[in-house]
Amino acid sequence: MNVSRRMMLSLGGIVGTGALTYWTLTPDSTTASTSSSMEAGAVAEIPVAERGEPIELSGTALTGEAIDLSERRGSVVVLNVWASWCPPCRVEAPILARAASDFTKDGVVFLGINVRDNPASAKAFEERQNIGYPSLDDSGGQAIMRLSQYVPASAIPVTLILDQQGRVAARVLGPVTEATLRSLIESAIAA
Repeated sequence: MNVSRRMMLSLGGIVGTGALTYWTLTPDSTTASTSSSMEAGAVAEIPVAERGEPIELSGTALTGEAIDLSERRGSVVVLNVWASWCPPCRVEAPILARAASDFTKDGVVFLGINVRDNPASAKAFEERQNIGYPSLDDSGGQAIMRLSQYVPASAIPVTLILDQQGRVAARVLGPVTEATLRSLIESAIAA
């Protein structure tokens, strides 16, 4: 095989991998926002008038406690979809832990959704990362199915900011930065 053919095959593999990654991270057409900024890796705020119905979600936390999102109405809620084996999740975990601590005084509630993981690994991850808020055990995929309008099934991490009515006010596909997270939370509090 000559050099140019090897280069073409390598380039084809890179392009194919990029297309596959984009496809798995791109939301379907039922996304709540009409904004084209809902692409992979994008941060999107949804205007109040365009927000959908409140998110209905319940389940069992990794600690065994029952969690029902409807009980958190009246508070801004940060939902973070994560897994212990996900490198970007490890990067954003300290950011989320700090923000959860800092925004407690404002009544902001944080809730993780642990996906495609085993409870022992998930609990160890939370301990290592000093995560002080609960996480739903979604090893069966029910929570992700309920959030499929906003969370692509194969894309993690994903962070949703819910307004006081429980509607999605913002979404971040991929790891969230501290500045972005704080700005989105403050915007949801002010709305």
